[in-house]
Amino acid sequence: MSSSPVDRVLLATRNQKKLAELARILTPQVPVRVFGLDDVDPYDEAPETGATFADNALIKAREAVAHTGLISLGDDSGLAVDALNGMPGVLSARWSGLPKDDDRNVELLLQQLADTPDERLGAEFVCALALVTPDGAEHVAHGTMRGRLIRQRRGANGFGYDPIFVADGHDVTSAELSSADKDAISHRGVALRLMTSVLLDVLGG
Repeated sequence: MSSSPVDRVLLATRNQKKLAELARILTPQVPVRVFGLDDVDPYDEAPETGATFADNALIKAREAVAHTGLISLGDDSGLAVDALNGMPGVLSARWSGLPKDDDRNVELLLQQLADTPDERLGAEFVCALALVTPDGAEHVAHGTMRGRLIRQRRGANGFGYDPIFVADGHDVTSAELSSADKDAISHRGVALRLMTSVLLDVLGG
């Protein structure tokens, strides 16, 4: 594939760990050059006001296309806790308020679940991934990773709520998994693999 604007994909995020994870999953499958928001001219980002993960992912991707003219992927993801009726949900990244802080979010969540029995700590990570092209085409893929929460943080190979989440079929947290093992089961991995064929079509591959 030639080095032209069509083979560049913008991942609409400033979260370097999320960018690395998405790029790590995407580039072995699709021959593209991946950029994040820190790699393009800055623009004022619209607030994430959507009621769903898909709404927010589309907001990010549409805005990125409008400002850069690049094929753009918008990711919105978070943690849905059974005992909290699916919260923090779309508020996951700012659960403890602004500025966003992973440690504060985890601490607040653990406090809110302090009286919840262990058997009721079921949860799942959810991801919506939106692909928007300069000609206005839009596609959305979803992925989930089911598991349970623990009360003590474990592991350093992750971000967000990874240190207190244990995926079904595992006895280590997402932050204790290797990058390859996490990519194989993660909500973002599922969504991105579903989007791969669409992206290849868009790129003419």
